[in-house]
Amino acid sequence: MTASGKVRGVLRRDEPLARYTSWRVGGPARCYFQPADLADLRNFLPTLADGEPLLWIGLGSNLLVRDGGFAGTVINTHPGLSGLAFEGDLLRAEAGVAGAKVARFAARHDRVGAEFLAGIPGTLGGALAMNAGAWGGETWQWVAAVETVDRRGRLRRRPVDDYTVGYRHVAGPPGEWFVAAHLRLPTGDGQASLACIRQLLEQRGRSQPTGVASCGSVFRNPPGDHAARLIEHTGLKAARVGGACVSPKHANFIVNTGGANAADLERLMEQVAETVARHQGVQLIREVVVVGQPEPRPSTPAPGSDHGVPA
Repeated sequence: MTASGKVRGVLRRDEPLARYTSWRVGGPARCYFQPADLADLRNFLPTLADGEPLLWIGLGSNLLVRDGGFAGTVINTHPGLSGLAFEGDLLRAEAGVAGAKVARFAARHDRVGAEFLAGIPGTLGGALAMNAGAWGGETWQWVAAVETVDRRGRLRRRPVDDYTVGYRHVAGPPGEWFVAAHLRLPTGDGQASLACIRQLLEQRGRSQPTGVASCGSVFRNPPGDHAARLIEHTGLKAARVGGACVSPKHANFIVNTGGANAADLERLMEQVAETVARHQGVQLIREVVVVGQPEPRPSTPAPGSDHGVPA
């Protein structure tokens, strides 16, 4: 149904989140809201109770929603927060814009540096929240300022100095969420930038399991090493739990081969981390955010599934 009153976006109750996550799993959200635009979002937020749990999503990558769903309100910024324009020397991009779209838009305006965003399977909002990176680039190296919103719908523009930024980690003022970023990108050869984006996407297609249900990289790279190398060296490529499988193409990806539920995926992530710690002495840290409640009944492995994680 469509929201009534001042709210113009999509508002639903008990909405299955499997429709909005790149792993194609996840139980229902008690309340699901997809704003029409930033003004619509600002009108909606003050209608929520002060203690209402909030989950912000974009393209649903880097996210595992458990099978019992999310007992709160899910706000989907994609595609409503879609603003993308230059304001003077800065590129203003709203949180719901896909990273690849930001990269191409910048290149078509002869700005360079954002090419790596094409390799991040999510929106700018998610990239800001975790300082997402690929191919040597990181999101916050180009951020000049951000815009946030709080529960009362109030907007703020904040400088980079208001945040502590590290590898796949960003911490800032509590009770605020990113709705836009202002990127300072140098002038350069836009055609060369577009060619670089194409080359990077081709490289991604060769080395990563694109076209299947995955969430992107599952674990952070440890200092001086790669999670994929550790996982592969431990003999975990193609290890399975139910319909969840460590990708034979890239060991730091777990794919839903069909019929997996969130419990399968979470259990496989846990078993991979435990096995690598036992065999390699390295504690892998998840990039994936896990939210929600488990299904009250135990999951049943898919018929014929191979629980092939080494002991």
